[in-house]
Amino acid sequence: MSQRAATIESLPMAFEVVKAMQADGLDWGEGYRPLGRQAIAEILEDRMSAAIDAYLDGLGADDAPDRRNGFYRRHLLTELGDIELNVPRTRHYSPVEVVRAYARRAPELDRVILAGFVLGLSTRKVGETLLAILGRRVSAQTVSRVAKTLDDAVAAFHRRPLQDRYTALVLDGVVLARKTGAGALRRPVLVALGLRPDGKKEIIDFRLAGSESAAAWEGFLTDLYRRGLTGNGLDMICVDGGSGLLAALPTVFSGIPVQRCWAHKIRNVLDKVRKADQPEVKRALHAIMNAPNRSKARSAARRFADRFRKRYPAAVACMRNDLDDLLTCFRYRDPDQRRAVRTTNAIERRFREVRRRTRPMGTFQDITSMDRILFAVFTHENKSQGVSTPFLLTQNN
Repeated sequence: MSQRAATIESLPMAFEVVKAMQADGLDWGEGYRPLGRQAIAEILEDRMSAAIDAYLDGLGADDAPDRRNGFYRRHLLTELGDIELNVPRTRHYSPVEVVRAYARRAPELDRVILAGFVLGLSTRKVGETLLAILGRRVSAQTVSRVAKTLDDAVAAFHRRPLQDRYTALVLDGVVLARKTGAGALRRPVLVALGLRPDGKKEIIDFRLAGSESAAAWEGFLTDLYRRGLTGNGLDMICVDGGSGLLAALPTVFSGIPVQRCWAHKIRNVLDKVRKADQPEVKRALHAIMNAPNRSKARSAARRFADRFRKRYPAAVACMRNDLDDLLTCFRYRDPDQRRAVRTTNAIERRFREVRRRTRPMGTFQDITSMDRILFAVFTHENKSQGVSTPFLLTQNN
């Protein structure tokens, strides 16, 4: 081993020796890391200098004149830690391809960085977490640069063609906060979730919007329609009851039955009831929602109205005004199918995961960072449902 180590002349040979010593069970401690980084830096800088010499020597009489023009700093993340290199250059040429050819940052390492980012670690904490692996912190700037590799995948996700492969749609808007010069700005995220015939749930797409207005929802839904989600085969669309969404639906998906979200409706009704009576009213609403069929649901609704009309006329009106849309889910005979479409809870559950993972980050710095984390969490949730997604957390740079 010592004979081989004494004649190391290239990076591949150096890493071969490292692997061989590790296979032999030799413990180097932490002392080898700075020495290893120094050796790699010297090899790379010597090769870049040689590339500059070869470039200048190869210039012909007809070529534009050129000369050395100092160097610039570049960081290279390796298994041994972060290496700072002096990259030489001329006025027209830089041998940075030498660094690319010998870059040792494995794609797996970038995926670890992305995973930490997606799991809710701040850029600073991701760097601290990698300290045990690399023997040196990865800067927050490096983590941010790696996170930006998601941008192309996010853009492709928002542009991909869609298909009419869903039996129902669930639409909802949820709010996230973003930092601005005037403080935290709260803005909604419009989300479309599809229920497949096999029962799997898929986040189809999402959009950061300025509001939940009819114009914002119409723009989002129109984009889905143009990409192939025309509504063919849809049994119903479940909505939260927001006025903007309800106004936009007939423009894009006319004629498709609407299911009003029972969770939102129950909260709205209970807001019109004294706290002491809320458990009683809630049980009566659940009797409607959990009825075995539409006929018995309507009978339960009549009993609800007779029971509470005098005490809470506003609460009864709130329920009865939307009763037909609340009972759309009874198109399904299967209770499990009804439960899947009668609320927007599937989207709410996914946003609880978004908030859990982003809570350590506080508010988002900009719209782009919001888009990245939403994409990462939603595609992870899709994958956990067994829904294939072509946009994995990979890095090709």
